[in-house]
Amino acid sequence: MKIFLDTADPDEIRSAAEANLIDGVTTNPSLLAKVATHREPREILLEICDQVDGPVSAEVVAEDCEEMVEEGRRLSEIHPHIVVKVPLSQDGLRACRTLRNNRIRVNVTLCFSAAQAVLAAKAGATYISPFIGRIDDAGHEGMDVLSEIRRVYDTYHYETEILAASLRHPKHVREAMLIGADCATLPPDVLHKLMKHPLTDSGLRAFLDDWERAGRQL
Repeated sequence: MKIFLDTADPDEIRSAAEANLIDGVTTNPSLLAKVATHREPREILLEICDQVDGPVSAEVVAEDCEEMVEEGRRLSEIHPHIVVKVPLSQDGLRACRTLRNNRIRVNVTLCFSAAQAVLAAKAGATYISPFIGRIDDAGHEGMDVLSEIRRVYDTYHYETEILAASLRHPKHVREAMLIGADCATLPPDVLHKLMKHPLTDSGLRAFLDDWERAGRQL
């Protein structure tokens, strides 16, 4: 499963990319706003693209199809790594089809059902982003929706990649892996938690304590 980092923080991205832990990045207007301060979003996106050897999702803010297409074209010109994010609305799906006809990759976001995921695949989406945590928040099972999308895509041989989003904790990531999501996008704190395990910490401490007692040096 490919792992994307869900942030626009260049420092977090640089750290993860240097260890080859991530295959791409996803951003949205909220994430860009957090780090923008006095910088232009275009400048931040370009810096991110230079740090990551993989797709970088950048979202349109228009709601009208024609404006989405125009914004999407401008975003795609920033760097070859850019994948244009559009919402799963009628205008968003129409924009997806137009952008794909122009060979621009598209991530259809804000997906909450298997039926929506099918429509995105038919519109030619490169990625579909079901929001697992938000489905849970609404009182439903996000992983059930992810599983349904996986089964439907496999049944009808859709090429759209499933990008599990809104993952809140390591258990979400584990379940997405087992279901067979093609990709998962994680906030930095969840990526950090994946590295942690109490047995790793205690084992390392025991090794170091034994070495110290032996009075040896490498």
